[in-house]
Parts: sequence; C-alpha cells; structure tokens
Amino acid sequence: MQSPHSARWLPLALIVFIAAATLQALGQIPVGTTRTGTFIWDGARWVPAESVPAPAPVAVPVSEPEVVIAEEAPPPLPVYVQPPPPAPNLIWTPGYWHFGPSGYYWVPGAWVPAPSPGLLWTPGYWGWSGGHYRFHDGYWGPHVGYYGGVNYGFGFGGIGFAGGEWRGGVFAYNTAVIHVDINDSRFRGAVFEDHVRVDRGFVARDSHVAFSGGPGGIRHDPTPEEAVAARETHAPPTSFQKQHIDTAKADKTSYAKANGGHPAHAAATKPLPEEKHAPLPEVKNAPKPEPKPVAKPEPKPMPKPEPKPVAKPEPKPLPKPEPKPVAKPAPKPEPKPVAKPAPKPEPKPAPKPAPKPAPRNEPKHK
Repeated sequence: MQSPHSARWLPLALIVFIAAATLQALGQIPVGTTRTGTFIWDGARWVPAESVPAPAPVAVPVSEPEVVIAEEAPPPLPVYVQPPPPAPNLIWTPGYWHFGPSGYYWVPGAWVPAPSPGLLWTPGYWGWSGGHYRFHDGYWGPHVGYYGGVNYGFGFGGIGFAGGEWRGGVFAYNTAVIHVDINDSRFRGAVFEDHVRVDRGFVARDSHVAFSGGPGGIRHDPTPEEAVAARETHAPPTSFQKQHIDTAKADKTSYAKANGGHPAHAAATKPLPEEKHAPLPEVKNAPKPEPKPVAKPEPKPMPKPEPKPVAKPEPKPLPKPEPKPVAKPAPKPEPKPVAKPAPKPEPKPAPKPAPKPAPRNEPKHK
C-alpha cells in the first residue's frame, strides 16, 4: 500500500522532472549528464561553451568613399604660404575645397607622416561629370596618380609631384619648390634642387582653377604614367586626415560664404599625427612608367640631310725618314792652265857690227 506522503510527493517530483526537461530543451544542460553550466548545440551535439573555439574574425568590408556631388564649381584656389617641414619624412598634402551642407569649405594643407615608407600622396580633385561636379578622394600609393591636372602648388603642378622623392627610407626635398631649413642637421643629405622637374609638371602654370573638365575647367587627360599609377594598390587617407576634414567642416570660418574664398587658416601649422600602415603589396609585372618627354612645338619639315660618310680613322703619319746627306759631287778639278809655249822670241836682227874704221895709212917713221 502506497504511503500518503509518497503520493503527495509524486506531483512535486513530476514538476521537477518537467522543469529539468525544459532546461535541457533550452540548451542549458545536455541530456544524460549531470554537469551544469552553459552548453551550445553545434548542429550535431551539445558541447560545453568553454570548449567551443573562438569564432573566426569576420573581414569587415572597407566602406566605399562617400560620393560628394555639388551643382556649382568650387571657388578658385587661394594663394597661401607653405610652412617648412617641421621634421624629416613628412609629405605635403595640399589644401583644397570640400563640400558640405553649407557649401564649400576649405581643408587646410598639412604635413602628414607617410603611413609607410615609400608612399606618396595623390591629392583629391573635383571633376565635371554628368552635368555636376564630383569630388574624387585622394590616396596613398607608390606613385602619384591622376588629380585632374589641377595646380595645387608646392610641387603639385598638375602632373605628378616635383616636391621630393624617397631615397631608401629617407624622403629628400626639392628645394626648388619646398622651403627647407638647410641649417637643420636633421635634413642634411635629404635635400636637392631640380627646377627642370618642377617646370615639367605644370599643366596650367598660373591657373587657380580648382576643378577638371566642364565649363572653365582644367583640360588634362591622364598620362600613361598616371594610368599606371591608377592600377596600383592604394591606401586610403589616414584616420587623422579624416579628422582633419571633419575639423574644417565644423569650422564656420572655413566656408567660402564666410571668408569670400580667402580662408584665414589656409595651412596647418603643426603636422598631423602619425598612423602606421602595413606596406602595400608590390604589383608584379606592372609596367614601369616611362618618362614623359617635354612637349615641344613640332619642327617644320626639313629636307633630310644625306647620310654623312662614316669617317674612317686617319692613318697615323709614318715617321718621316731623316734626310740622308746628299753626297756632294766631288769638285771637278779645275783644268790646270796649260802652259802655253812661251812665244818664241823673234830673232832680233843681229846688230850689225859697226863698220870698223878703215886703217889709216900712217906714215911709218923711220
């Protein structure tokens, strides 16, 4: 006979059993074990949470740059003074007009540490497209790419960058366009002067137009070198460069409506903080850019000159033989004067004997 006490406990045990089954269904305790804790269903069995490997990191896709479009052209680029580099290995990023809810605002030029040695800055630019103006963001890369031919100054004349170059892990500045304190020992061996490179990089030397294409814009198509650079791997602006843009956007005095196109702070006095990036992968078999020849007026057709005969090497002059003494002909003996026979003396007529006086017949004395 069953005890009344056990009958009372039977419903309670049933409730506990149902609760346990519910907890098992919720994944807190697996069937057939007394172990407590958190368990996770992996699709085939329940495993303790602490034994589950950490999930693989999910690659966060890089957000596409924001498309900035304006219906009116940006103001002309202002004239301002570039501060000298305050430290070695800084890259100049020129100032430019950006666009916000209140119109165009000026982003000051600034010295920026390259995110990785060997990288150069390609400035952003405004381009005419589809009846409006679109901003193309700048980027870091091993070569300077296309920026619309806009003359930002300070080495960015429209094509490439003439303000300096990487020499190993040191950036050398071209003093023909960048003002560097050469008395600063930190810049010794990191300067050079090349005016030809500066002159070769201009598209519109004295232009302050801040956009490419469209009515009144710069007319410049990408060069072969710029097309090669566009296919290389690029790095986006650093986070400090983006903060630099946001700071300018928040400054009401930076808007063209407030400053009339002449910002009070056209260049930052301090360099932006450094942000290191991993080196960009090298592009294998990438065509090397060829130096662009300086555009010269086409010469008038000239008659082709006849090919000049190849000059044969002149024979070495033989040593002149020393003149042998010419044997002088022996002097001919002068003919001795032949002794002419003395003229025979003509026989002088013998003197006739004087006639002897005839003997006188003297008388003989007796």
